[in-house]
Amino acid sequence: MRLWSLSPEYLDRSGLLAVWREGLLAKKVLAGKTKGYRNHPQLLRFKEQEKPLDYINAYLEGIYREALGRGYNFDQSKINPLKKKLKNIKVSSGQLEYEFQHLLVKLAKRDKKRFEELRKIVKPVSHILFKVEAGKIADWEIRKK
Repeated sequence: MRLWSLSPEYLDRSGLLAVWREGLLAKKVLAGKTKGYRNHPQLLRFKEQEKPLDYINAYLEGIYREALGRGYNFDQSKINPLKKKLKNIKVSSGQLEYEFQHLLVKLAKRDKKRFEELRKIVKPVSHILFKVEAGKIADWEIRKK
């Protein structure tokens, strides 16, 4: 499961489809509707919020908007509309950079054109749900060796 802190604008088609599916799975996990993935580290920052389901819905809304802008037909009925704006979740600059490099490695293999477009970016932006603050890679991140 990868719930990117990065803006979904960076994701290629495969990445956008995957994060939508994984976000919907995360929603089921947070709602207690599945037995698997309950302790997945990517869910910690959502679980730490007062209303985790509101936050995962806000996350999915950002993914949905990106998909809509690209002409994809994601099912908006799978996310619940929010009644009020949520406080942003903090994400460290180190985490954002780590994820961006991780994405570039994936894109170098599966979408060379996208890779070439993105590799020039010096300071990636986050998903609208997150607020970037200086810091290192998150403790919950599982790093590939």
